[in-house]
Amino acid sequence: MSAKPNGKELGTEALLGTVHESMLDGLGQLLDYFGFSKVMGQLYAAMLLSDKPLCLDDLVERLDISKANASMNMRTLENLGMVRQVWVRGSGGRRKFYEAETDFWTIITNIIKGREMRDVDRAISVMNANIQRLQTAMPEMGETDQQLAQLYVERITQLQGLFQFAQMMINAILAKVAEGEGEDDGVSLKGNLPL
Repeated sequence: MSAKPNGKELGTEALLGTVHESMLDGLGQLLDYFGFSKVMGQLYAAMLLSDKPLCLDDLVERLDISKANASMNMRTLENLGMVRQVWVRGSGGRRKFYEAETDFWTIITNIIKGREMRDVDRAISVMNANIQRLQTAMPEMGETDQQLAQLYVERITQLQGLFQFAQMMINAILAKVAEGEGEDDGVSLKGNLPL
């Protein structure tokens, strides 16, 4: 692209590039904050901001990452429902093309159903097992150990209550999202998150 005499075209290109880089960095940091890889966030951002489906080679070039890194993170994004494979007319060859899921409620629901709910369920299960183990062993313990084991049981039970509350909240959110699908109540669950 060449610069027009007034410099507007070049300025617009620079602005779009700056915003694009800022979004790549911002979504990379956001996903890193939530326990995913920064590259995963950058891959998603690149596809979200693309006006056409991208193949791994496009993403490797845009992000300056290895193809193995792109491929591994792309599989995770697919499993989370954040991207999907699409067919591109005239692409030929064996290249896979991807586009970003833009329904953010779908993404949140997929992540909550998958990773978050599984982690909460696992934590509750571990706490149940530990409480049972302690309660089974307590009659055979000395008085000092019994007191410590009882403290453990009490504290683990408190923590378990927190996780059970989290489990209840997650289920309530998922039920509300499922209930809202297909309804037109003026609050869209598709696209933009209501503020």
